Amino acid sequence: MALTADVKEELVVVEVGKTSIRAAELAALLRFSGGLHIISGRIAVEAELDTQAVAQRVRRDLAELYGVRSEGKVIGAGGPNKSVSYVVRVVDGGETLARQTGLLDARRRPVRGLPNRLTTGSRDDLAAIWRGAFLARGSLTDPGRSAALEVTCPGNEAAMALVGAAGRLQVSAKAREVRGVHRVVIREGEAIAAMLRLMGADKAVTAWEELRQRKEVRATANRLVNFDDANLRRSAQAAVAACARVERALEILGDEVPVHLRYAGELRLGHRDASLDELGHFADPPMTKDAVAGRIRRLLAMADKRAVELGVEGTDANLPPEFED
Repeated sequence: MALTADVKEELVVVEVGKTSIRAAELAALLRFSGGLHIISGRIAVEAELDTQAVAQRVRRDLAELYGVRSEGKVIGAGGPNKSVSYVVRVVDGGETLARQTGLLDARRRPVRGLPNRLTTGSRDDLAAIWRGAFLARGSLTDPGRSAALEVTCPGNEAAMALVGAAGRLQVSAKAREVRGVHRVVIREGEAIAAMLRLMGADKAVTAWEELRQRKEVRATANRLVNFDDANLRRSAQAAVAACARVERALEILGDEVPVHLRYAGELRLGHRDASLDELGHFADPPMTKDAVAGRIRRLLAMADKRAVELGVEGTDANLPPEFED
């Protein structure tokens, strides 16, 4: 996603002078991007990252903060929905590093959340935790009803620790679990902007706010024109939900989606305000509304089944808040 990439591009060059703040960011980055492994009987620390720039930042901080030499490896894309990843691994001195960064406690047990010394630190330390977590597993979606700043977490304890850190920064965040995947989500627009600023993504905040304001103006204009009565309002909400699910379905299936189902999905997205009957008339050749509805149902069902196989969120992942359970 372009917004996510822009935020990470800005955060990865944030200069932090204080050692404790750099250490807090690195600890969170390692915690949310990987974990501990046993290699040849030794504890190794490993992080899997989605950009080379973040991997380079991790390796630099490991060397400068802890005097640790790390290995870097590039893993090619493994499928249509899998991108290149960059692995940073520390084997020699891995156990010592794990203790220093708080991944292991004094009894050599893996820390399930985040070290207490980090979550009770200063505001700068807490912001660094969020910056590290976002660089590791964060995403930002377009402003609007489904706007969200999200971080995928390695477990419930890590998610709750991140929620607590946000609370101490006076930003409202919630932990969610969908199909066994734990996430921390910030949805309210002002809260998203506040967290981006705290992390150091000032340019991204400006761009996001401008986009948000344009969408709000358009949405207000559309409501004044189109939402005259309850029926139109319900129809518009249903169309928004349908389009959100279809977009997610096409994203999940990628090149695997059958041509006739892709056509129906693209027809839905190309005429977002149209009824099923109108969509049938737009089709070439024309179709009945039942035929259009049937194809879209099969597209969503196929995508949800594939999402379960991949262990990712299904077609309801990007639904507006009012459609969530």
